[in-house]
Amino acid sequence: MRYPAWTLGVLLSLSLGGCDLAPKYVRPAMPVPPSLPNSSGGEQGAAADVAWRNFFVEPRLQQLIALALANNRDLRIAVANVAQSRAQFGARKADMLPTVSGNGSATFQKESESEISALTGVPYNSAIPRQSNAYQANVGISSWEIDLFGQLRNQTKEAFETYLANKDARDAAQVLLISEVATDYLTLAADKDALAIAETTAKSDQATLDLTRTLMRIGTASEIDVRQAQGSYDSTSADLARRTAVVAQDLDALQLVVGAPPPADLLPDGLPAAGATIPQLPVGLSSTVLLRRPDIAEAEHKLRAANADIGAARAAFFPQISLTTTVGTYSTALSGLFAGGNGTWSVAPQATLPIFDFGKNAANLRYSKASRDLAVAQYEKAIQTAFKEVADALAQRATIDRQLAGQTAFADDAAATLRLTELRYRTGVDQFLNVLDAQRTLYSAQQNLVSARLTEQSNMIELYRSLGGGLR
Repeated sequence: MRYPAWTLGVLLSLSLGGCDLAPKYVRPAMPVPPSLPNSSGGEQGAAADVAWRNFFVEPRLQQLIALALANNRDLRIAVANVAQSRAQFGARKADMLPTVSGNGSATFQKESESEISALTGVPYNSAIPRQSNAYQANVGISSWEIDLFGQLRNQTKEAFETYLANKDARDAAQVLLISEVATDYLTLAADKDALAIAETTAKSDQATLDLTRTLMRIGTASEIDVRQAQGSYDSTSADLARRTAVVAQDLDALQLVVGAPPPADLLPDGLPAAGATIPQLPVGLSSTVLLRRPDIAEAEHKLRAANADIGAARAAFFPQISLTTTVGTYSTALSGLFAGGNGTWSVAPQATLPIFDFGKNAANLRYSKASRDLAVAQYEKAIQTAFKEVADALAQRATIDRQLAGQTAFADDAAATLRLTELRYRTGVDQFLNVLDAQRTLYSAQQNLVSARLTEQSNMIELYRSLGGGLR
């Protein structure tokens, strides 16, 4: 079967002669200083290259993070979004290629006696066959749009960048999830330490109250002393009840982020003495390390998608050309369907040119450009936000050791002051009010020391998260 040579020539020239109307993509300059503040000039590297299992060294915390990665619903939603966008990209990519379909048909027709007589004016003769058969088989392309001006290509590119953006969003969700699990774990640990301090202090206040009552009975203490001791005990008891509720709430928060009830043997007893993470992270001086963060990569892919959408909007001003072709065979007998000389073909190109659309295409183009401008602003804001987060974490890291050392020394001094004040009170040298002040000072110092230890360990987690760690 022979077909005109110009058919393939037209198809080839149309498919290769297209142009791209999207503006050339240029990554915006980073709207932050070129260097990170308070970053070490020694070990250089990227936190994103440190696997989370190597960063978090506490075994129970490692197991909880793994459990969260398997069960957390937010992460499952992010994974489903990636699957959706990947499927949409596949559908867009398929639009660029022709859909080839085949069909076969058979028609059997017999004319009625009255219809034959009416048409021919001759009486019906039963000896003459009045039935006709037709068999046909075709393979063809139906309404394939020739992408001369890049509309389909840019729509496909937009779908691909959207897929990559959702993939980065999934990675960002994982980074956030790991940091949330670790932070909630350490918060629960710190609040358990604070609860233990409150329990110990309540027992001490109870013993002081009992001693003061005994001293009042023998005449060496006044009722005012008893009332003051009772007030101190009641205050500590109220704080003990509050901290008990806080620990229960911390456990609920940890269960939510893990996505399942955490096993009892994986719950912390208190803040790890050696810390839950490695002591140091490689921090590069250049701000370009921020580009490793998945949320910034997500923002850039959205910007690329918006850039491609401009090209698709521009292409709408130009003609849309579609092509329908078929090749096949036709015969009145099934046995002769594929015999020589029965071939058929047809080529039907069609062009549609917008003439009056009352500003619809122009409005769509303005919308695409505004969306691109919005994506640029969101990308730049993502970088600025990341820079602030890293800078804040580094600033805190630079002073946390001195803060922790000072708080530890203050708690030791408060404990020594309480011992001396109690001794002076029992020997009659000092007033009971000074003992109560020393007790309150020690209790506050111990609780603040727990908060300082939590801040120190949480700071490493925040630094790891803000630098884009948590993917490997």
